[in-house]
Amino acid sequence: ASEEQLLDFHSPYGCSKGCGDQYVRDYARIYDLPTVVFRQSCIYGKRQFGVEDQGWVAWFIIAVLSGKPISIYGDGKQVRDILFVDDLCDAYDAAFQRLPQVKGQVFNIGGGRSNTISIWVEFKPILEKLFGSEIKTSYGDWRPGDQPVFISDIRKAHKMLEWSPKTGVEEGISKLFYWVRDNLTLFKSL
Repeated sequence: ASEEQLLDFHSPYGCSKGCGDQYVRDYARIYDLPTVVFRQSCIYGKRQFGVEDQGWVAWFIIAVLSGKPISIYGDGKQVRDILFVDDLCDAYDAAFQRLPQVKGQVFNIGGGRSNTISIWVEFKPILEKLFGSEIKTSYGDWRPGDQPVFISDIRKAHKMLEWSPKTGVEEGISKLFYWVRDNLTLFKSL
């Protein structure tokens, strides 16, 4: 959905993100502050200390390399778009460079249609190839508010910010996998 779709929250987490979104928009409108709202979707990358409920791409990699159990909620076919952190930084730079023209705007910032993956059915084979062996998984019930499919519509950011993601799904996952592997001691306490 585009940035024009009305917000409809399905969890306290979503509600808190929407509240921040509205504050930033109102400060731009009321006080003429040069703010921009980024509605970010599934950001991942090096130096991310993902945990089971947030940062799922990093969490799966950390869990596999640390020997922790992986639980999948639902059927693992849920689809998300993912965005590598370097591409997110490029989006921030693009907005800052165009701030006078884009202040007060809202942008969906995610991987978009070209960077989608099912959270386990498609992710697991990529991770098993990198890890070099089969990954055991347990399954649980769907979590409340979990959407079967979420893909960011990033056309407005492409048009107004002249931005689009450069890092593909497998490339980004590989970069994060090798960073976690090379820095595994940082994750011993998780």
